Amino acid sequence: MRLFHIAASALAVALAAQSAHAEDPATRKAIEADYDSYLAPLFLDFHAHPELGFLEKRTAGKMAAELRAAGLEVTEGVGGTGVVGIVRNGKGPVILIRADMDGLPVEEKSGLAYASRAKQIGEDGKEYPTMHACGHDTHITAMVGTARRLMAMKDKWKGTLMFVVQPAEEGVRGAKAMMKDGLYTRFGKPDYALAFHVAAELETGKVSASEGIQYSSSDSLDIMVPGIGTHGAAPHLGRDPVYIASQIVTALQSIDSREISPVKPVVVTVGSFHAGSKHNIISDEARLQVTVRANDEETREQVIATVERIAVNIGKAHGLPDNLPVKVIRGSGTPTTINDAALARRLNAVMKRELGEGAVVPFEQRNMGAEDFTYFVGPDTGVPGYYFAVGGTTPERIAAAKAGGPPIAGHHSPLFQVAPRESVTLGTRAMVAAVLDLAKGK
Repeated sequence: MRLFHIAASALAVALAAQSAHAEDPATRKAIEADYDSYLAPLFLDFHAHPELGFLEKRTAGKMAAELRAAGLEVTEGVGGTGVVGIVRNGKGPVILIRADMDGLPVEEKSGLAYASRAKQIGEDGKEYPTMHACGHDTHITAMVGTARRLMAMKDKWKGTLMFVVQPAEEGVRGAKAMMKDGLYTRFGKPDYALAFHVAAELETGKVSASEGIQYSSSDSLDIMVPGIGTHGAAPHLGRDPVYIASQIVTALQSIDSREISPVKPVVVTVGSFHAGSKHNIISDEARLQVTVRANDEETREQVIATVERIAVNIGKAHGLPDNLPVKVIRGSGTPTTINDAALARRLNAVMKRELGEGAVVPFEQRNMGAEDFTYFVGPDTGVPGYYFAVGGTTPERIAAAKAGGPPIAGHHSPLFQVAPRESVTLGTRAMVAAVLDLAKGK
């Protein structure tokens, strides 16, 4: 009997400790109430007014105003249109919380009542329809929710919080620009860096993070294919860049299957092909825009070198003279995003404890998406990073899609959509939980 009482007492202590560490129901209730009363119209406003990378003046101004209203010290114009909000609350770790804010040149066709109808002149001087087709409106809304909640809970944590509103993630340029503009020298080097991305393929109520690679590398390549223009009825008098470029497009598909080890994932996608102006004119140039993805630096460089070898030599094989070579121009790019293993184990455990065991699902790399969050973290900066996914689609919609209903649109699709309330509130809850754990000290 005495053993029974000892065991029962131990169980009671364990349960009490567990409940003491679990998410305070009042915190969750406060976050959900804040969404209904304050964050929902903010999300709708962001969604209706998406802006392209480095042109996010309205979004940046609104985020600066929101962070100031929450009580933070705000600096604008960091790395272009970036915004940094700082709050100091005694001695403790410096924690960076990042949200990207740019939209995409996509015309929204989601059918949502609050769908974007915005247009914007891009950096190239052309007008584009714009859309938050990747969920960055969710990220910045959750950042406001996180700032508001943590400012209301300053008795629960110590340290310095650095809220980074980043421009131009879609071109993987913004993080690099903010670092070049002295983010860590001007505002302090963080002890930890945190970010999340809403995921349309993951059901609401779930979070997921790797203890290693979270995102692939990404590089943008421009292939300039020259030609010798002539009449469409006399192709033998020229060199057709459309035909040559088409051969390049086809040959690039051999890289994954014949050039790289089959156990190493690689993506080579031609996203844009532009040439010519009229039916009966063989033009003097074709242009390809290519994205390359890999999961390690050696493969990344091998693929890029192979793209160049194939493109240049196909041009030679089709008779382009030495003074008119195919050119491959390497544009913006980002390395792989790799979570710090120790930090990821710690915070994954926090997510299970705070959000519930069933809320955390094993990480699965479903595609070769990329992120420039890596410029804030890793060996080059010495800052451990934790990047996690937050479910964006309700279980009902996922079940309907599996049963043959409308498929779940992927990111960057004109049909893309997420459940805003569920996504914003869970992203806020998860970020608050992570900060509260880390702000207890190292």
